[in-house]
Amino acid sequence: MAGDLHCDVAVIGAGTAGLAAERAARSSGATTLLIDPEYAGTMCATVGCMPSKLLIAAAHAAHAANSTEMFGIKVDSIRIDGAAVMRRVRKERDRFARLTREGIEDIPEAVRITGRARFAGASTLMLDDGRTIEARSVVIATGSTPFVPSEFAGLGRRILTNQTIFELENLPDRLAVIGAGAIGLELSQAMARLGVAVTLFDNGHRLGAIRCDKVHSALREIVAKDVELKMGTTLDAKANDNSVTLEWSGDSTGEADFDYVLVTTGRPPNLESLDLGQTRLELGDDGVPLHDRETMRCGDSPVFLAGDAADDLPLLHEASHDGTIAGRNAAAYPATISVDRFVPFSLTFTSPPVSRIGQSEEDGVITGTASFSDQGRARVEGKNEGVLTLYAKAPDGRLIGADLCTPASEHLAHMLAWAIQQGQTASQLLEMPFYHPTMEEGLKQALRTICAATPIELPDNQDRGDPSGT
Repeated sequence: MAGDLHCDVAVIGAGTAGLAAERAARSSGATTLLIDPEYAGTMCATVGCMPSKLLIAAAHAAHAANSTEMFGIKVDSIRIDGAAVMRRVRKERDRFARLTREGIEDIPEAVRITGRARFAGASTLMLDDGRTIEARSVVIATGSTPFVPSEFAGLGRRILTNQTIFELENLPDRLAVIGAGAIGLELSQAMARLGVAVTLFDNGHRLGAIRCDKVHSALREIVAKDVELKMGTTLDAKANDNSVTLEWSGDSTGEADFDYVLVTTGRPPNLESLDLGQTRLELGDDGVPLHDRETMRCGDSPVFLAGDAADDLPLLHEASHDGTIAGRNAAAYPATISVDRFVPFSLTFTSPPVSRIGQSEEDGVITGTASFSDQGRARVEGKNEGVLTLYAKAPDGRLIGADLCTPASEHLAHMLAWAIQQGQTASQLLEMPFYHPTMEEGLKQALRTICAATPIELPDNQDRGDPSGT
């Protein structure tokens, strides 16, 4: 179908970032076109956040059922119905995806174009049906795709990624996971707690990019209770009729058969099909256009990035923020609107969850650490494990970052991220009420350490705390 289309802002990709960009641009008075080949729903709803959390929720239930004896409650037998687990994952996943697609249908039909786009000029797009789009500005929000190293590419149906694992009809008996980042950690522990024999491999020695050695040590000890860890290893893979043989070397050597290999070695941006050479954008070493995080603009061009395509912080709340910033600036082009970004904040939904916030001790700061091995509420719940470390600046103890692996850390991390973004000090947090007994009391030990290392004393009326609550 021939014919040119015109708009103020063209958005390529209808994921979280693209939807936010289109909405922001249209709300700013721009005419928009949104281009996507499938409109299948966001990555979060279809293959990311929601199906993984559904699997993790099942793992929590199984682990709780297996952990009752400490409370004097004996359960005679527990049977995990793997097929039922996976059916619920898909059923609820499909519901989330359907609701996302229904939201997309609220966008005016004239705005939505089904197809693929590539650049034919600085802000001219060529669609795969032969039509062109002349736009004043363009937002690239094409997302990312799992990276599969070449040594695993020939494993056929025995290889899994986060885009295929939730389609399993049943839980496997033996699973190898390659890559100890967030996805690898979450799915390794969840599968293991659902009765799968899981081995996690990584050529590095760090789990989940945690910076603090004490927090990392706690995380490793916790994960190793359920998952066999093979860190500092390289792998050779061979596909068999009904399994995969992995041979590893490095810090340890060995060989074992697995039903499937789950590859979680990163998700590079989807940029190759866009023909970025037509834009004359300056690219970084990774092939991603150089851009300003405060505007999401690529140099002085009419092109903007958003979400995983920008390869900055591949997280949903960041993708949504990227899209809003990019959409507003694309509508305002050539004017620019700079925006303060959120404090960097990530969560990995292991049990207990892991969080990394803001800056670290590499910036030459004061640190305060708290162990939850004997924290009052954690011990009551039978969850007394994990460590958190806070980072603060002298001379006033202003909080700038944290690493956590503790019970309730997804909630503690939110509190800390908000405090860090608002520039609060350790002393100011200690002036807040801490109910007893709660997990929040576990922050006190680390906060007091920071206060003791700064010249600003604790208030005279400050509660020094009960040992059972620290």
